[in-house]
Amino acid sequence: MSKSEVYRQELAKLTEIFADVDVSKRKLVEGLIEDAAFLKAENDVLKQVISKTGMVKVHPEYPELQKPTEAGKQYLKNINSYSVVIKTLNGVLSKNMIEEEDDLSDFE
Repeated sequence: MSKSEVYRQELAKLTEIFADVDVSKRKLVEGLIEDAAFLKAENDVLKQVISKTGMVKVHPEYPELQKPTEAGKQYLKNINSYSVVIKTLNGVLSKNMIEEEDDLSDFE
């Protein structure tokens, strides 16, 4: 799957998840949703590279000499950023669900 296809799929998935969120909150996190989709697509490409090269280069003559690959380093950075973005988006979703429950309790 191409990077643009992964991006579109992730963007569509996250947009669908946030469809029922208050419009102002959805506008607030719109950039985060796009960033999450971008990071997901970038990591997909990096995973393909890493599957061929590995995350660590080992010296052929001296196996104790090892060096992380740039793709491996970037993948880990992206994963950490993606995790923070998803955690933030999840927090917005959780608050939205709590507010909906509070609105329903007014009618009880």
